[in-house]
Amino acid sequence: MLNIPKWKLTLSIIVCFYSIFVVFSGFLEDKATKSINLGLDLRGGAYLLLEIDQKAYFKEKIKILKEEVRNKLRSSKTGYSNLILDDGKILFNLRDTEAKLYDIFKDLGQDIAIKQEKKEVIISFSEVFIKEQKIKLLNQSVEIIRSRVDETGTKEPLIQPQGLTRIILQVPGMANPERLKRLLGKTAKMSFHLLHPEQPIVQDLFFLPKNYMMVESSEKTDLYYLVDNKAEILGDQLNDAQITIYQGIPQVNFKFNNEGTRKFGEITSKNIGKQLAIILDNKVISAPVIREPIMGGSGVISGSYTTETANDLALLLRAGSLPAPISIIEERTVGPTLGSDSIISGKNAVAAGFILVLILMLILYKQYGLMAIIALIMNIIFVFALLTLFGATLTLPGIAGIVLTIGMSVDTNVLIFERIREESRTGKSIYAVIDQGFNQALKTILDSNVTTLIAALILFNFGTGPIKGFAITLTFGILSSMFSAIFLTKILIYSWISIKKPKKITI
Repeated sequence: MLNIPKWKLTLSIIVCFYSIFVVFSGFLEDKATKSINLGLDLRGGAYLLLEIDQKAYFKEKIKILKEEVRNKLRSSKTGYSNLILDDGKILFNLRDTEAKLYDIFKDLGQDIAIKQEKKEVIISFSEVFIKEQKIKLLNQSVEIIRSRVDETGTKEPLIQPQGLTRIILQVPGMANPERLKRLLGKTAKMSFHLLHPEQPIVQDLFFLPKNYMMVESSEKTDLYYLVDNKAEILGDQLNDAQITIYQGIPQVNFKFNNEGTRKFGEITSKNIGKQLAIILDNKVISAPVIREPIMGGSGVISGSYTTETANDLALLLRAGSLPAPISIIEERTVGPTLGSDSIISGKNAVAAGFILVLILMLILYKQYGLMAIIALIMNIIFVFALLTLFGATLTLPGIAGIVLTIGMSVDTNVLIFERIREESRTGKSIYAVIDQGFNQALKTILDSNVTTLIAALILFNFGTGPIKGFAITLTFGILSSMFSAIFLTKILIYSWISIKKPKKITI
């Protein structure tokens, strides 16, 4: 009978069998079964370095601020002239130098900096506001990119900021990144504008009607739409977009949120018979005629779309628009051959380390060394099971972490065996020797593994790319080695004793 608590035995058996099931089920062809995600260096794929156009972002912001300044000056009945934009700054002249500008613009708080020299006034964004906006711009861009990449069905992309203007994107398994580049290259800013009632479509105009602008068609480059400057609805009020097939032709159905539904209903009710232009990234993609009020908040974008282009449009609308244009400044493709070579090298390293450890343990500890090897095999299975369950990505540095785990796992068993060897000289009973050996080794095991675990967590939290891959497998390896050494090795030793019934422990 094993001299071990039933809960420990039950827990160990459940964990072992479940881990084996998780790992080996990953080799099945069933797509619903979870498997380990391989990183870019093992699987191959695309590497893109993206840059955010901050100048375009702040150019748009300063235009909006200019209108706010104009409105506040008018509402406060403050006389001014020559309100213009110049190099990211708003300039104007005051008619009354006694005007209290700080009271007029107090609602803007720390967003702006005001400089006044007699009648001339210069308003710009404050340093605090610019810094906050750069961080916000970066975070928003990362999230939108993540949404767009996830929508393509790609697993485990690495999206990592580099400074405040650049983003690293690694997409494992993507051999042809052209579609992804098209998706990332679109800002996807969408808006709905009414067309000119008399001249909705023009070829060219020297003089534009007041409050109207020319926007080119996405399909015909020689035609322009004459649209109202004022956007009736913005794309950020869209709630969903899905591709549908109507009479064999792909189209995109969209739906607004509650606020957008209300506005869409009002616009379509008041403008029956007029055309409503749908503008995406400064091009008209559709301009349907409003035939009846649309109160349900849904609509259709039709055109000469293929299934792929309609899918991409729906994806962009669901993921949302980027706050600023993004350009691809570097592109690399990691081929599957390099990935295969890396996998083979990693397998060879793990196999070589495992065989050397096996030989050493058998020579030093004989049958007890064999028990340590069994525990070590289970330890590796635990690591792969955790990688699978948590959806973590295995990288080449991650394989290095597994190799290190093998060494640490054996080190834990060596500590236990040496403590048992020391206790066997005291003349105690076999079970007392084993229990005391494990208890004495436990403190040292916890000290060494917990400190290494803290270091691994710090690497994961502050590291990037390859360092994170190493930290993940090292963390899982430490947890697994502690479990396998403290639980499995003890169970194996007790099992051997209950079968062989030796008179004393000989290590």
